[in-house]
Amino acid sequence: MNYQKTRLVPVGVYNGSQVLMNTQRKIIWPGGETEKPRGYQMSTKLKIVTIHQEPFVYVKPAQTDGTCQREHTVNGVLIKKVICTGPNETIPGRPIVAQCCYGFCIDLLIKLAMTMNFTYEVHLVADGKFGTQERVNNSNKKEWNGMMGELLGGLADMIVAPLTINNERAQYIEFSKPFKYQGLTILVKKEIPRSTLDSFMQPFQSTLWLLVGLSVHVVAVMLYLLDRFSPFGRFKVNSEEEEEDALTLSSAMWFSWGVLLNSGIGEGAPRSFSARILGMVWAGFAMIIVASYTANLAAFLVLDRPEERITGINDPRLRNPSDKFIYATVKQSSVDIYFRRQVELSTMYRHMEKHNYESAAEAIQAVRDGKLHAFIWDSAVLEFEASQKCDLVTTGELFFRSGFGIGMRKDSPWKQNVSLAILSSHENGFMEDLDKTWVRYQECDSRSNAPATLTFENMAGVFMLVAGGIVAGIFLIFIEIAYKRHKDARRKQMQLAFAAVNVWRKNLQPYPTDITGQLNLSDPSVSTVV
Repeated sequence: MNYQKTRLVPVGVYNGSQVLMNTQRKIIWPGGETEKPRGYQMSTKLKIVTIHQEPFVYVKPAQTDGTCQREHTVNGVLIKKVICTGPNETIPGRPIVAQCCYGFCIDLLIKLAMTMNFTYEVHLVADGKFGTQERVNNSNKKEWNGMMGELLGGLADMIVAPLTINNERAQYIEFSKPFKYQGLTILVKKEIPRSTLDSFMQPFQSTLWLLVGLSVHVVAVMLYLLDRFSPFGRFKVNSEEEEEDALTLSSAMWFSWGVLLNSGIGEGAPRSFSARILGMVWAGFAMIIVASYTANLAAFLVLDRPEERITGINDPRLRNPSDKFIYATVKQSSVDIYFRRQVELSTMYRHMEKHNYESAAEAIQAVRDGKLHAFIWDSAVLEFEASQKCDLVTTGELFFRSGFGIGMRKDSPWKQNVSLAILSSHENGFMEDLDKTWVRYQECDSRSNAPATLTFENMAGVFMLVAGGIVAGIFLIFIEIAYKRHKDARRKQMQLAFAAVNVWRKNLQPYPTDITGQLNLSDPSVSTVV
């Protein structure tokens, strides 16, 4: 019997020893085919190709006995490692040697092998590339390189790596369901704010500082005038009491600064009611200013202020490239393909094409060294790098959202089972556990949450201010000494002058006071003397 068009149809007869087929009716095979499908034998030992890309695939040298060293994750879980063959980058000629591979994708491979009952041999891609099409000998013929080329060339049965799913690759190979969703983001070097000598003045703008300084002197002058012209300022209410010292301008200035800096007023406070009202208002003003300054000072001296970073793919520094701001990605990668295909990003691609790197590790190191200002790459990788290397930070919103999938050939018998196994791993939380173990581990969190301490660089300006006060005091003491000596010399001159006048007066004392009555004015000699 054969199921055709919603009913069972007889296509042959079994007579007890053999089957006699009905030549009038053809068997309809699954998929509506009338041709008998060719049988195939499913291999259970697969050749897996991968690529060094942390945290998805780590690569370390194997031990001398060909085994991998036992290690544990930060959570105390034993790391599962597999032997993988690949070129040794540290030896000239890049010979193929046995190495140890582990990470997110290796744990996923081990899980799939247990679920689907297959064995595997893992090797690293020979050219270190993910895979893109390139022209052969400057002809119109294009061939795939990297992991894509090895898969299509029969050197591998499956790609287990952070391979981005895109339309160009999906035309040639079969992708599983995504095992990791992500997008593109931008990695930049974290700018450490440098403390300057005027750090303690940064809580207020220069205009506000000028207004505060002006207010101090205006209030001092007003206190002096109010206390001077008030009938209760210079004298006490009872006129029979002794007169108090008047509030001088210097005393008013000292009072105004003392209230603002909370340094103690002492003597020299205003006496009149009108001046004291102004003094109380000034004290309230000073309290608000000092409290605002103190609250804002901590943010400027202790907390890292974010610098002006890239806002995203539409940032003017990316859209209008220049040699002063260099950004790049990895050559012949999915990101490279994305920028090449987008017409509106052609200007950016021409800039990036001249500066692209061979691998993500080289580009990340270039960002740390300051040779590259921004690196555009997969968000999962860059967020992990930023969490491990505290001098790096990702910036801007995600764009070109996609996912990582396992690559297989179009005729692979494993494609459906692999996708089902990945979906099951998402449902039972296995993928979430891999994320927590390999991707979301934050090494910089403890450092960023630690209490920040002030250093000499933060407070250098305050010490310079004290040093300036000492220098100003020494300079002014010399002026005071010179002024005092000049004043003493003038006083001595005045004393000598007064002494000379007194001597002269004493010399005139013998003569009578009424000379007109005692002297003979008719005497010519007397009149001449007079």
